[in-house]
Amino acid sequence: MARLRLGPLLRYVDGSTATVWVETDRPCTAEVRCEDGAKGTADTFQIAGHHYALIPVTGLRPGTETAYEVRLGDSGAPVWPLPDSPFPPSVIHTPGEGGDEALRVTFGSCRWAAPPSDEHDPVGPDALDTLAARIATGTAADRPDVLLLLGDQVYADNTSEATRRWLAARRNLNDPPGDQVADYEEYTHLYYESWLDPEVRWLLSTVPSCMIFDDHDVIDDWNTSAAWLAEMRATPWWRERVLSGLMSYWVYQHLGNLPPADLERDELYAALRATPDGTDALRAFASASDADPTATRWSYRRDFGRVRLLMVDTRAARVLDEQNRAMIDPEEARWLREQALDGAGGPDGCDHLLIGTSLPWLLPHLIHDAEGWNAALCRGERGARWARFGENLRRRSDLEHWAAFPASFDALTSLIAEVGTGAGAPATVCVLSGDVHHAYIAEPTWPGGSDPDARVLQLTCSPVHNSIPTSIKLGFHFGWSRVGRALGRRFERHGRLTRAAINWRKTGGPWFGNQLMTLTLRGRSAQVRLDQAQVVKGVGVQLKTTQESRLS
Repeated sequence: MARLRLGPLLRYVDGSTATVWVETDRPCTAEVRCEDGAKGTADTFQIAGHHYALIPVTGLRPGTETAYEVRLGDSGAPVWPLPDSPFPPSVIHTPGEGGDEALRVTFGSCRWAAPPSDEHDPVGPDALDTLAARIATGTAADRPDVLLLLGDQVYADNTSEATRRWLAARRNLNDPPGDQVADYEEYTHLYYESWLDPEVRWLLSTVPSCMIFDDHDVIDDWNTSAAWLAEMRATPWWRERVLSGLMSYWVYQHLGNLPPADLERDELYAALRATPDGTDALRAFASASDADPTATRWSYRRDFGRVRLLMVDTRAARVLDEQNRAMIDPEEARWLREQALDGAGGPDGCDHLLIGTSLPWLLPHLIHDAEGWNAALCRGERGARWARFGENLRRRSDLEHWAAFPASFDALTSLIAEVGTGAGAPATVCVLSGDVHHAYIAEPTWPGGSDPDARVLQLTCSPVHNSIPTSIKLGFHFGWSRVGRALGRRFERHGRLTRAAINWRKTGGPWFGNQLMTLTLRGRSAQVRLDQAQVVKGVGVQLKTTQESRLS
């Protein structure tokens, strides 16, 4: 009898269809049956001895909520919900057709796997665990309509003590890459550790999710520079690591990002389902993706009524040549522009544009200027000696955000201004980011009062479950200060930089802790709320609202 190994994850949902992802312990037909009669089936496909299915559910009715169960094979017995589960039934909630409902978008990044419940948690309470508890015991208003996970869903380069013990039983940790993951099988263990957490497992079964990778899904500072990449490719273990990282990301995260219509056109997905073992086909795909960033588009678009989400790959799509560095390659930039401007000013436009990018667009001023200065040094503005210094500093200090790719920063700034200006412009353009292990809100202004008609905001929220040293906290505070800004201008002059075409100010934060942000969008109005996972004496762990403000 087939058993459920991981999942279910509720991924895509619209008014009449949904997709549910599962991993099973053997080949079988996976079925979703909804209480209202909607259902779907899919045969599993095999990768490296593991069996997966993405089940399309059809027959859903707009504006309804229905409980569902998962069945495997011909046994007839449901394998989900789990027997004696303390959580309510998993449900699929479909948006209504009128477009007057509020859309709640919760987002964050950087979730290091929590230790077992009987161990001390060194980084504090997990915000996703706490969100699950709130939803399970709260009202419908506590439940987001979609959860955006903006990178570092797993940490391939920073494993837990439990995972290190598992790795040590499998191979010699004195051999590279040591206690980091080495291959596809070890990546699957990371996902089990993270997504079998009971609260997170139930949460992902009942709240639709969209995901994008960041560096730790593969390795810290992944694709930070051409020199970095050349060094990594010269090591004997890197190729297996990066291919396994891309393969597992495609299976566990990317596949569920795609709407059913895109899945039907996806040649790789069709090939995997048509063969008894798709390992070689997926590995060839990952190899082509690693060799040529333009071969694969990991970015994608999702529309939620008149809210448009563009999730942007800021890791695999980079151009690393020092004289032509770009956060995203020209084809990717063309795609982003087309999607952002699609329907602009007309009935097919959007009321709110969300740009999901794991790395913040707007940083504290000192850090922004330091990254631009560093990029100038690395491309040789001050000679070879400064270039070597700059490369070393870039790696040690993680100087690789949008500001470290000045032409890309300027292009994104220009695109946001264009999208946000004119008749029919969105009410808000929000850049949603994580990575930096704290949260803040920043708002740009354009010179001469030429601000876009839309309100433009950088909304940054991380970590979901991680930590940050006190020294770095102080550095972020200093980076926003007047003294920090003045120091940044010295970097500008030394690097012979052109000053950014915009200015910006921090309008909220910085906030430190394990946290999530939620955007509530209704019509052309928008509100943002920051919730932190905190231990409340006599009560336990709760999500406490730290900040709530109206954006439009």
